[in-house]
Amino acid sequence: MKQLSGLDAAFLYMETANTYGHVNGLAIYERPSPDFDPYAAVYQRFGSLVGHLEPLRRRVVEVPFGLDHPYWVDDPHFDLDFHVRQIGLAPPGAADQLAEQVARIIGRPMDRSRPLWEVYVIEGLGDGRWAILTKTHHATIDGAAGVIMLKLMTDESADAAWPWEPVEWHGETLPTDSELLRRTVSHLVANPVKAARLSLRMVRNFADAAGLSSLSDMASKSRELITSTAGRSEQAAALAEQVRRVTMPLTPAPPTPWNKSVGPDRRFAMRSTALANIKRLKEATGGTVNDVVMAICAGALREYLLRHDALPDEPLRAMVPVSIRTGLEEDPWTNRVSSIIAELPTNCDDPIERVLLCKAAMNEAKHQLDLVPADAIMQATDTTSPVVATAAVRLMARLSDRINLPINVVISNVPGPREALYFAGAKLDNYIPVSTISNGVGLNITVHSYEDRLDFGLVADRELVPDLWDLVDLHIDEIGHLFEASGAEWAVPQPPAAGRRGAMPPVKVRKVAADHPATEPPPKKQSGARKAPAKKATAQKTPAKKATAQKTPAKKATAQKTPAKKPSGKKMAAKKSAAKKSAAKKSAAKKSTARKVPAKQSAVESTN
Repeated sequence: MKQLSGLDAAFLYMETANTYGHVNGLAIYERPSPDFDPYAAVYQRFGSLVGHLEPLRRRVVEVPFGLDHPYWVDDPHFDLDFHVRQIGLAPPGAADQLAEQVARIIGRPMDRSRPLWEVYVIEGLGDGRWAILTKTHHATIDGAAGVIMLKLMTDESADAAWPWEPVEWHGETLPTDSELLRRTVSHLVANPVKAARLSLRMVRNFADAAGLSSLSDMASKSRELITSTAGRSEQAAALAEQVRRVTMPLTPAPPTPWNKSVGPDRRFAMRSTALANIKRLKEATGGTVNDVVMAICAGALREYLLRHDALPDEPLRAMVPVSIRTGLEEDPWTNRVSSIIAELPTNCDDPIERVLLCKAAMNEAKHQLDLVPADAIMQATDTTSPVVATAAVRLMARLSDRINLPINVVISNVPGPREALYFAGAKLDNYIPVSTISNGVGLNITVHSYEDRLDFGLVADRELVPDLWDLVDLHIDEIGHLFEASGAEWAVPQPPAAGRRGAMPPVKVRKVAADHPATEPPPKKQSGARKAPAKKATAQKTPAKKATAQKTPAKKATAQKTPAKKPSGKKMAAKKSAAKKSAAKKSAAKKSTARKVPAKQSAVESTN
């Protein structure tokens, strides 16, 4: 039994009915042979690793009343069938079908009574490939640990022998509430001491960040800073500039359509590009690969907000996760991550200038780690009461529609393996990150590099960003804008987007009409065509004639001297009118049906 760190536990506390703490990855593989069974291969590999990897077999045990951080316990009722699952896409197995299944799976909370991971083998992809969606709680691993696990699951060659043999392991007896409360009492006694030590350390860090060697030096420098307002100290002015660079951005970020409370449902969209092209842009602009990625995101978000008439005058702010792993950690299966907040130059209309502004913003943001070191933040989470942390999350969820957070979006760039990887002989083609969102920040952009490509994975609230595919396409368009503006030459041609079925009707019909004018007339002609059924209804007088011919009962009624002749005539006139309207409606319906059939066919053909 092992207690979660404060940072690991924080990803449990952040969960509400509509926000989830799991992170995910979508790996797309080739099929090495027609008789290859993906589910059998995945089941065998994960089953053999359970005894070797703690995250696969441990479950959470929470302390009563949330008085202390939870514990990890090896699950005494482990069930591999619950964790390894299989689904299939319906034909044609397009990219948006795959993304929709991913969105539905990540839009469900995880069962905390079991180890916090699930694996979905997805077959039926239109190009014959297959995929693995891994869903793992952030309390278990971070992005860098996920890359470690990916390498453990895969091989470096197609014919490599699988080195992991199943080992026997036994689940632990679940601790009783009284045992957990006894441990909690001892921890609460030690926490005030930890908190005091942490406070002193934070003071020293602030002093070091400002270039101060002692508290008395801090006082004297502060006096110099005050006199600098009169222009009497260049040294104090330089100090003020240094402190300004490491100031934490705590003011509200400008509003965007996705900076609201989130619902339970998600959208997911993905695109790929060649890593060599990003490196060409890095050389042409003088930035780093990460600077170029940030500039691509800034340009795409700017264009998206312009199209929605929602671009703020101020630059957006992005929270950028930062791995603080050294590779020397005794326990790799824990979170070693911090974050910085950087401005996104969405208020700049020049693509090259956006790269330079991103570079400057990231350099300034990195000083935030000097002001508040990541390990100090991790220690602070260890001393924070779970009750207080959970209450803060609940309060933020209620206020997310009333106040703006200091950030607009989360952007993460995770470096992955540069060499090709294989899963039971199947080559890994793409590894697409699928992250998470939270209240007030309903959009996440994560980029993962693998081999010679860069994969963009966007996750958003289903209602706040309904056109997420448009946004991910804008990221790829921005790469082209950077090449055009910089004059750089493409290293490799941009790969085409994977086949998508397009939007659902009625938007679908309009899109198909624009893309295939020979098959479907443009919308303007459709409005004129709607009058045609009325003309045909006038020409097709057959129903009216039948109604006229059916006068025998009326004549009989006359012969029988039945009163109310005039009411009978009125009824016949009403029947005639009703028959004409019915004929017109039927003709219009037939005409409308005849026009919709080609549109559906062309939508399917465009997928192929």
